[in-house]
Amino acid sequence: MGPQWLSILSIVSLSLGFVVALIIVFDEFRHPQRMWIMNVVWPVTALFGSLLILWGYLAYGRNAVTDKASSPGDRGGSHQHHHGADETPFRVKVAKGALHCGSGCTLGDICAEWLAFLFPTIAIWFGWQTIFETKMFAVWILDYIFAFAFGIAFQYFTIKPMRNLSVGQGLVQAVKADAASLTAWQVGMYGFMAFAYFYLFRRTFAAELRVDSFEFWFMMQIAMLCGLVTSYPVNWWLIRKGVKEAM
Repeated sequence: MGPQWLSILSIVSLSLGFVVALIIVFDEFRHPQRMWIMNVVWPVTALFGSLLILWGYLAYGRNAVTDKASSPGDRGGSHQHHHGADETPFRVKVAKGALHCGSGCTLGDICAEWLAFLFPTIAIWFGWQTIFETKMFAVWILDYIFAFAFGIAFQYFTIKPMRNLSVGQGLVQAVKADAASLTAWQVGMYGFMAFAYFYLFRRTFAAELRVDSFEFWFMMQIAMLCGLVTSYPVNWWLIRKGVKEAM
């Protein structure tokens, strides 16, 4: 699957992401998010963002909740400064919006990749061996479907209570708010995975990048960070236009 150093690095990176996700989950029991779906978003995104996500959670997730929950009378007794919702810089709100979308994409991609690996017939249904010579391209269609479903669901449970919408209105607004964002995320993810599959592994390492390897999921961690980069400007525009709620 590649050089030994890459295998070791992959295991370390994946383990770190898992440990950070657990740390956030345990902390959320004591400091639950005001928006319940963020209790899912932070640990899921930690699976690929690890220490970066932990910093974001402590600075603008957990501490925002702590500050918001504090009463005016409590402020004089504390010398700590936390970032309340109104203090959060716009660039951070955009990042949180992108991560909100990315958490759905992450769960969708994990489910789709393992499903297609365990049941290869599914990839055939989506064009492998007929339309696509490479199985990865067929699985990407399944990835997008799962990512879209998770992403819209996450956005629905955010936007519906915030705007007090009906079920139908909530679904429509969720699609409007997240379709472009999750598509941009998947584009970044697909781009890096194509580079890793065709160039880094096949050409450089003369190896196959398989789903049942630590290297594959390490590459996926990097791919998700690329997705964050490509979806960030889209989320900036969506939030500025009021299509998507700032968090």
